Amino acid sequence: MNASNSITPSKGERLADNQPKYQWIDIDWEMVKEHVNRLQTRIAKAVKQGKWNLVKRIGYLLTHSFYAKLLAVKRVTQNKGKRTAGIDGVKWTTPNSKMKAALELSNKKYKAKPLRRVYIPKPGKTKKRPLSIPTMYDRAMQALYALALQPIAETTADPRSFGFRMHRSTQDVRQYAFCCFGGINSAKWVLEGDIKGCFDNINHEWLFDNIPMDKSILRQLLKAGFVYNRHLNPTIAGTPQGGIISPILANMTLDGMEKVISSVYHIGKNGKIDKTRYNPHKVNFARYADDFIVTADSEETAKEIAGLIKEFLKERGLELSVEKTHITYIDDGFDFLGWNFRKYQGKLLIKPSRKSIGNITRKIGDLIKRAKAWKQENLINVLNPIITGWSNYHRSAVSKAIFSQLDHIVWNMLWRWAKRRHPDKGNTWIANKYWHSEGTRNWVFSTGKNRFKLFSDTKIVRCAGLKLDKNPYIEQDYFDLRNCCPILKGL
Repeated sequence: MNASNSITPSKGERLADNQPKYQWIDIDWEMVKEHVNRLQTRIAKAVKQGKWNLVKRIGYLLTHSFYAKLLAVKRVTQNKGKRTAGIDGVKWTTPNSKMKAALELSNKKYKAKPLRRVYIPKPGKTKKRPLSIPTMYDRAMQALYALALQPIAETTADPRSFGFRMHRSTQDVRQYAFCCFGGINSAKWVLEGDIKGCFDNINHEWLFDNIPMDKSILRQLLKAGFVYNRHLNPTIAGTPQGGIISPILANMTLDGMEKVISSVYHIGKNGKIDKTRYNPHKVNFARYADDFIVTADSEETAKEIAGLIKEFLKERGLELSVEKTHITYIDDGFDFLGWNFRKYQGKLLIKPSRKSIGNITRKIGDLIKRAKAWKQENLINVLNPIITGWSNYHRSAVSKAIFSQLDHIVWNMLWRWAKRRHPDKGNTWIANKYWHSEGTRNWVFSTGKNRFKLFSDTKIVRCAGLKLDKNPYIEQDYFDLRNCCPILKGL
């Protein structure tokens, strides 16, 4: 889009053949993002200053901005669900349909359509998770209002909330947990918490009373209902799993948990919360989405904290999962986000959990068994991204020995795959066909075009800790520098 074009086109700006006057392929997306980000920064600064009337006014400007509408449509047409339609069967796949959608996106007389309900299996479990699929138009409306809500959520969020946050990841949780447990005199007990059906059970009335966005739009998004087996069902609680705005709403619902704990265990002599100097019970909190951990100096303290959290969740229509909530001694170890945290003779080691190792082994094994008729090159092309993703996730933990162990397991799987393909050939013939020498390495599973990637090819890299008081909308330079060089110390 050229700079000479108006930001908000008039209603009559259409060609005679009902095609949009503006062309999707000509849009200057850098300018669009810059305009939207400028408004988001203003919202974040206004929230920080407590000027909520100004937040409301800027939010109105943002949700009625043509640039924001373009960005909302782009988001829903480029994510993983872009080819999955809602109950109306509509998809925005062409440039003209995308531009037309942006021009027609409006909150005037907006009424959300029911969601299409499907059930998908949970990883490694027989239970299925409900997934609600909005129409493309409703997804775009969610994305539009999420642009205005996200800077509010980022500014008011708990400092030690890491899930579904900008420039935050599970690696930051792992690093923070290492700081909480790594010392000689660190906390010895941990409360592992999981919220039962978090997305499905959030109290709607609490959301209407506490989420700072257009109430009529929020009501439409939450009360749209869902269609399953051709029956329309009402939604009486929760946010739809599959909705773009749902993670933000869930995070804002759980924000405040850290403050509730701090108001009891971090009160200094002056009567104010002081986490830097006053922490006799060694209480530290970290949350990733609906999973959290709280450290404590004793089992009794951990039980008291669990009681505080139950009261906090009750008001929001939520409760702790009895099966997944535990109090554990650090020498016994606990699993969190795919890692095992445990102290061995006073030294904390964070390793890939047995469950995570089992999942990746099972996934690769099942894939290799189904690939009997595949060409070697196709098998390598499918396996390499899986191995790269898993090893990159765990490369900041104590993973070197486990990487080597997995290489050995997968090598045996590949050998059995090759033997099944050629039952009448000898071992030497099979080895020469599929394994070759490369530099100083022998037994490289490769073709002339590519080679199989080993887990141990991934180098162990320690990531730097995150400054928890930084806001991505206000201190963008810090995150730009951190993203460019994440292992720099002090960032």
